[in-house]
Amino acid sequence: MIQKRYEGFLKTPYLWKHNVTFDLQQFEIISKLHKIDSAIDDSLRLGKYVERLVSFELEQHDAISIIAENIQIQDNKTTLGELDCLLIKDNKPIHLEIIYKFYLYDDSVGTTEIEHIIGPNRKDSLKEKLTKLSKKQLPLLHADATGKYLTKLGLKPKDITQEVYFKAQLFVPYANNNIELKILNPECIVGFYMNRKELEQFKDCEFYIPNKKDWLALPHQHVNWMNFGAFKNTAKDYFEQQFSPLCWIKSKNWEMTKIFLVWW
Repeated sequence: MIQKRYEGFLKTPYLWKHNVTFDLQQFEIISKLHKIDSAIDDSLRLGKYVERLVSFELEQHDAISIIAENIQIQDNKTTLGELDCLLIKDNKPIHLEIIYKFYLYDDSVGTTEIEHIIGPNRKDSLKEKLTKLSKKQLPLLHADATGKYLTKLGLKPKDITQEVYFKAQLFVPYANNNIELKILNPECIVGFYMNRKELEQFKDCEFYIPNKKDWLALPHQHVNWMNFGAFKNTAKDYFEQQFSPLCWIKSKNWEMTKIFLVWW
């Protein structure tokens, strides 16, 4: 299954291009699909799992060499934060922060395109993540405690470019899916989200609920599909837990789509 996850990960577009968002520069590379022959601990949470996929992807590029990853920055016994990756690309040092997200577009939240992008359970948002990146995670490079670590590596903060590797899958409302993104990359839109009432319109479909690591993968036929009745019963537990699962839907004509079934 790791190969399908890796393929889905590679096919996920960057959430924006260049530095049009919060002046955060995207780290953009073109990768060819390789068979992933690296073992990754399946118990890792999704964010850390993706970091290992990124590491494998970067290792396939001759012009890139990784200096260090997951660098814990401590001041005495206080942990200030972590630098995801330090690398050399085309002989230039780069501090890279790695993010992979699943977001929903909800124009009832905020007034701008960025503010409309929220997490499936409404607990986080793109704006919060971008603010954290620009105000906390990237400035960590210039902390005094970080300087001591960089000196050991023969690096100076002023010589290091900071970029973000930010990929995302976006989902638009089922009832209003004619969304035109002007800042973010429209290619990130991979499916839609719907609530309990809208679910009734899919009685003739089959469903599958992948585990969270498999959220990365593209839908495919070779899984244990559920009929509408079984899926509806399973969905009750998610509604009670107030958790929005990512699901695959297969229509009568075998068309497969990713969706989020939202509890709210």
